[in-house]
Amino acid sequence: MSSSTLDRIDSALVAALQNNARMSNKELAAKVHLAPSSCHGRVRRLVREGVLRGFHAEVAPEAVGIGLQALLFVRLGKHSRETVRDFQEHVSGLRQVLEVIHVAGAMDFVVRVAVPDAHALRDLVVDAMAAREEVAHIETSLIFGHHRSSVLPNFLGLQEDRSKQA
Repeated sequence: MSSSTLDRIDSALVAALQNNARMSNKELAAKVHLAPSSCHGRVRRLVREGVLRGFHAEVAPEAVGIGLQALLFVRLGKHSRETVRDFQEHVSGLRQVLEVIHVAGAMDFVVRVAVPDAHALRDLVVDAMAAREEVAHIETSLIFGHHRSSVLPNFLGLQEDRSKQA
């Protein structure tokens, strides 16, 4: 689905579900001023078209044995599409990896990881990352605190406003 096809009601549904994905269909319908059957149909369409990609529970890291999170900044020695793809697939398959971000600049990847402790972090970096031949350099930064917004900003109305002002 192209972002330009989200109408006012779709945008309101997306915003409401980002704030509380556990909201009942009846509550959601009331919030966006739709009949429950119409609301349910729209949400199903947004899921089918890939606008809504999932509904998640946020879990306390310590509840599942995570004592440490870190960002790994990785620079590859070669930059062929195959090398980049292979590295990204390898890293994405590691259970300690929460996010893999391919970036431009001095580093090629930022990898957010979660591990039980510093020993597990060292083992992950040395055994699963630095040992790979395509990896030229790794920098590790410990995460002392983390806040993630569960809501993506909606810039669709902003684009329309700018085009009207021009």
